[in-house]
Amino acid sequence: MSYQPIENYGVIGDLNTVALCGLNGSIDFMCFPNFDSPSIFAALLDDKKGGRFSIQPEFEEMKCKQLYLPDTNVLVSRFLSPEGVGEIIDFMPVEELHNANELIRRVTSVRGEVKYRMVCDPRFNYGTDKHSIERISDNEVIFVSKGKEKLSLSLVSSVPLKMHKGAVVADFILKAGESAAFLLSEAGQKQNRNEDLHAYVTDNLFATVNFWKDWVSQSNYEGRWREMVNRSALVLKLLTSAKNGSMVAAATFGLPENVGGTRNWDYRYTWIRDASFTVYALIKLGYTREARAFVQWIEKRCEAIKGQNRLGIMYSLDGEPQLKEWELKHFEGYKGSRPVRIGNDAYRQLQLDIYGELMDALYLYNKHAEPISYDLWKNIEQQVDWLYENWQHPDEGIWEMRNKKQHFLYSRLQSWVCFDRAMKLAKARSMPYPRHWEEARNKIFGSIHKDYWSERHKAFVTYPGSAAVDASSLLMPLIRFISPKDPRWLSTLKKIEEDLVADSLVYRHKPSKKEADGFAGHEGTFSMCSFWYVECLSKSGQLQKARFYFEKMLGYANHLGLYAEQLGFEGEHLGNFPQAFTHMGLISAAINLDKQLDDSRNKNTNHFSI
Repeated sequence: MSYQPIENYGVIGDLNTVALCGLNGSIDFMCFPNFDSPSIFAALLDDKKGGRFSIQPEFEEMKCKQLYLPDTNVLVSRFLSPEGVGEIIDFMPVEELHNANELIRRVTSVRGEVKYRMVCDPRFNYGTDKHSIERISDNEVIFVSKGKEKLSLSLVSSVPLKMHKGAVVADFILKAGESAAFLLSEAGQKQNRNEDLHAYVTDNLFATVNFWKDWVSQSNYEGRWREMVNRSALVLKLLTSAKNGSMVAAATFGLPENVGGTRNWDYRYTWIRDASFTVYALIKLGYTREARAFVQWIEKRCEAIKGQNRLGIMYSLDGEPQLKEWELKHFEGYKGSRPVRIGNDAYRQLQLDIYGELMDALYLYNKHAEPISYDLWKNIEQQVDWLYENWQHPDEGIWEMRNKKQHFLYSRLQSWVCFDRAMKLAKARSMPYPRHWEEARNKIFGSIHKDYWSERHKAFVTYPGSAAVDASSLLMPLIRFISPKDPRWLSTLKKIEEDLVADSLVYRHKPSKKEADGFAGHEGTFSMCSFWYVECLSKSGQLQKARFYFEKMLGYANHLGLYAEQLGFEGEHLGNFPQAFTHMGLISAAINLDKQLDDSRNKNTNHFSI
């Protein structure tokens, strides 16, 4: 089977779901109608059984290019050949403007007379449910799923459609300046007459472009890397649910962390950790509306467990805590990478770090957006008190270990953050708080310096007695636990560079035949950790080195400025795509590096050897 590389895709979305559009004009991934709904297109995971929506010119030879219209999530794909030039504009009208799930594709011949072939071949419910096709007219059909989901999709076209082996195809020729339009939506929504389709598409295109441009214009970032920061912000917004206020960790499921390996997870859910970091990045850019929607979502989660339980580490978009994991055994997997998993059993885990990340986000929200409500504070008090009783326990940690719980340094660090930020928030609002929070914070502070510091290795290690360092330790100075120039930290940073850094790229832990998470096989470098590393360098005063490595990392983005979770040996993208964590790391590193460079202007700069 033939698979486009992960990095060959652009992403469009409507704040309900997204679609991945390949350089070759094929939409090979889309869940519908929501991020965590079953897929209707998943050729990225199985070329024959997954389904796709393809539009291609029938050139003998051609070059393909892709770009976003500036400061938008409207994607342009161009096909260049001596025979002619074709162009596809792909977009989805956003939920905030248009209360419908629609995918719009407009095809135009820019030069020459070009013949195209369109194939719309949905495979419902992750490719498991059969479907029928009902013809409404020459230009409209409805795909009707025969499964329990009862989903029906309408495809309206400006050119005649034909049915062929469960798919719908169209062969058409466009002269220079002529266009064809295709509209895929849930059947039963308000439909438009075929003769009005071009006008409908044009109106929605301009409205969608204006929405994204208006949204980007609200950013307060005016630094050196505006294009990349804006693109990362647009990705984070795309991964946000307008209906719920929650944020998915990534747009996809089942994409491997190493090709042919078994680390193929479903990231279409809201991790408290990832969403909290997203809120942090958006607040830094001035986007308080998205932060407010997430805080309201958190309020609902707290109310749902009031007096009964602790917060879960992750939820579905609408707050469902049960995310049972199972395998799609009929899918071959990306380049044969099995199993292809949906759901995520990590929801059962104990990950104590989520309390620090959430509390830090709430502290920043209260400081830079608006005061949190009294009821939310009382609910958060209960969660902080739960942590007071349980922070000493081992857990699965940030990397979601599935083989053994440990007393991870990162979990202790974020427990310290939780108590520290809770106290600061309470003091800022003159609200009472129990004194045992301060006792816990101080005890953790002392424990980290005593129990996690290895005099032998001159570094803070992953857990007491370990000889290893972990990339999550890079957050120590970023969360203001330790000075970025403290001798203990600089010694730890040196150890991380020796063990985990390959050029500008950072592994989450030391590569081995059997990784620390219990799964065999190597994984790539974690791009978010690379951006954390850059931020540590800049805070420690190593500005030339930080800028050099940051700008090298920008070169690892795909042609559209997008990142997956990891990078492989040859710089190929690995893991789910696009990954929110990577893009928020980029934003944070850019903001900090800009500040440090501005502060050091007209001062002597340091030097380093490459």
